[in-house]
Amino acid sequence: MRDIAEDLNVSIVTVSKVLRSQGNISEATRRRVLRRAKQLNYQTNWVARSLVTRRTYTVGLLLPDFTHSFFAEIAKAVAETIRPRGYHAVISYFEEDPELERIEAEALMARQVDGLIIASAQPDKSLFDGMRKRKVPFILIDRPIAGVRTSFVGVDNEAIGFLATNHLIAQGCKLVAHLRGPDNGIAAARLSGYRRALRAHKFEPLARLLVDASFDDRSGYEAMGKLLQTGPAPDGIFCYNDPVAIGAMRAIMDVGLRIPTDVAVAGAGNVHYSDVLAVPLTTVDQDTVATGRRAAELLLRNIESERPSSARKVWIEPKLVVRESTERRASDS
Repeated sequence: MRDIAEDLNVSIVTVSKVLRSQGNISEATRRRVLRRAKQLNYQTNWVARSLVTRRTYTVGLLLPDFTHSFFAEIAKAVAETIRPRGYHAVISYFEEDPELERIEAEALMARQVDGLIIASAQPDKSLFDGMRKRKVPFILIDRPIAGVRTSFVGVDNEAIGFLATNHLIAQGCKLVAHLRGPDNGIAAARLSGYRRALRAHKFEPLARLLVDASFDDRSGYEAMGKLLQTGPAPDGIFCYNDPVAIGAMRAIMDVGLRIPTDVAVAGAGNVHYSDVLAVPLTTVDQDTVATGRRAAELLLRNIESERPSSARKVWIEPKLVVRESTERRASDS
């Protein structure tokens, strides 16, 4: 930085602000500094910088699954939000295993990340109590944890269940089933929304129409197979998420039923391939970009604040996206 400052006749402070993308520096000066830095093959010494600032300029992102595009899109939004501020994301995943999540969280904190964004599978708040004692800022996304006082960004999952189920009923479905997700608060809330929609239309909730699945297409296929063996096939299915719905659709077609004429199917998440399936999937969009961006903004505010920021709940509004998997004609119902 000293070499660049002397070459361009500017202060070291100016060079530092340009290289950290901070401060009110003119565009002409910024271009001159960056051009000279490139000529000198300048590379930030992160160890030296962290000794001065007491930050590593890294953010830990702890996710349950990399194969689900929902979480991949959140990770992309987080990285794109923090990068202009000079931070980098360190991403890890824990395969929906709470103990592995704890191990990965400890590893990220041992590497001195400045903060964490977590879509957690923890059954209680003990992990987060430890983070608070170590004064590591963290934000929860997608999955609130009871008793944890921190900022949260996510959707109203009961509203997702209600939107999808209400839509199926509006399309003329008389026997609406639900493939439930894993044993967590999200699945419980979506089930609650499903039941609320049934009550709103005075439909009787039948126990056989509620089948446990999980979070992937295999579980959706198996759960749908069980459902089809228990009695008359339902004419509408609300699935925990899009992968479960995709598995259910495959099971439906494997027994010769048609989508949506015989069975209408709705998912949740609006994963990026839902619109290019053989039968494009109706789903509830959770706005992954907004989730990642808002979580990153809240975390950076906590990291850079001189005092701990108060906890905030940011609710992203879910939106129904109607496609062919539920577009039933009047004659179909």
